[in-house]
Amino acid sequence: MGRKGKKPKVKKKYLIEQLDPWQTKVMSTEGNIVLRSGRQVGKSTIIAKKAAEFALSNPEKVVMVIAFTEKQANLLFTKILNNIVNKENIEGKKYISSPKPTKHVINLKNETEIYCYAAGDTGFGIMGYTIDLLIADEAAWIKEEVWNSISPALAAANGIMWLLSTPFLSEGFYFDCFQDKTFSSFHQSSEDCPRITKEFLERMRDRFTKSKYAQMYLGEFVDDAHRIFGDKWIEKVCTLPPTNSSPIQGGDPLAIGIDVAGTGEDESTYEGTERNGDIVKQFYHQVVEKSSEMWFTEMMINIRHLNIKYREVTFGIDGEGLGSGVVSSAMSDDDLRHNIVDLKNSKRELPDDKETTRSMKEAMYMNMLEMGEKGELQLQDRAEIRLSLRSIISQKLEGGKEKIDGNYSHITEGLVRSCWLLKEKDLNPTIYTIKV
Repeated sequence: MGRKGKKPKVKKKYLIEQLDPWQTKVMSTEGNIVLRSGRQVGKSTIIAKKAAEFALSNPEKVVMVIAFTEKQANLLFTKILNNIVNKENIEGKKYISSPKPTKHVINLKNETEIYCYAAGDTGFGIMGYTIDLLIADEAAWIKEEVWNSISPALAAANGIMWLLSTPFLSEGFYFDCFQDKTFSSFHQSSEDCPRITKEFLERMRDRFTKSKYAQMYLGEFVDDAHRIFGDKWIEKVCTLPPTNSSPIQGGDPLAIGIDVAGTGEDESTYEGTERNGDIVKQFYHQVVEKSSEMWFTEMMINIRHLNIKYREVTFGIDGEGLGSGVVSSAMSDDDLRHNIVDLKNSKRELPDDKETTRSMKEAMYMNMLEMGEKGELQLQDRAEIRLSLRSIISQKLEGGKEKIDGNYSHITEGLVRSCWLLKEKDLNPTIYTIKV
């Protein structure tokens, strides 16, 4: 028998992604960068790669990754970390120092630090840092107050900015950067991405309005549109602590609005409100990633669980598209059938005066807007709720009609349904509709 020895070390093979031509150009660009694109073209992938190389090549620097919400910022931050770890594995070197990376900071051996924070409404948590490189993901959604807070931190180190986003309205700091000669600007359409099929884009084009498709997949700014929920409205309404508390005991009406993730989307949401006298308060908020082929079964299990946990609760669901299967299944369930209200977005509400009609979606949005304006609504103060409310816009269509939509509308869709079911104090969820 041969002499036993140690098994030879076998280096693992790591995938090195082939860059698109525009990504190669981004990698070689110095100074300030502003990038807008359609979805899934690889903008965060290339910025994460570029950020990792910057951090490893420049000692004693501070790199700050921000977005409106912590979840958004952390997605890019994690990609940067993965690029560094990948480089360690390929080269057999150690670039990350102790302590181990957390969800907020990566310390490198060259004494460069990479931070990750939510910008929030003011950028207060970022103050006090001297920043050499600021990376803002989904920059179109970051408020003007944040940019004002960040400017001194960048000026102290003569720092640079890399801004990337799917565009929003034709206004604000991010939009202005495309006219700023100190920025190198990039624009990439999803239609030019070889990894996105024409069949998928055709489905999205059929599903969305022309304007929203241009925003989400062509990377175009939105014109002729206005936000439904302004910043003052959001400040007035989003005041409750972010907890999933038990509703007030005593039998006050409860409602949970559900938004089912559609094709090309990955999150469903459950938004619970309760009526307490003249005030409707949010007591529940849950966002569930649609990451499993068993999403339908998981959703029905969750609805049944909520029905048991919160007795006498009414569920509001849009029974069109993927929601049709959920409504049909719930209606055939003896324990759920009396608690489900099908709130089809496209149906027409017949108002009391019977002079005009509007879509159920429009009616629900205007109802929640009015409740907030009258001081009759209190929502939880969560960054993702604020982001969803800020994303809702009304866009003018051909013929003078308007369309309500938003890039992060799923949370608000759940909220408007929940509020609609509680718009009357006696909770009589009878919906008068006529066919389109």
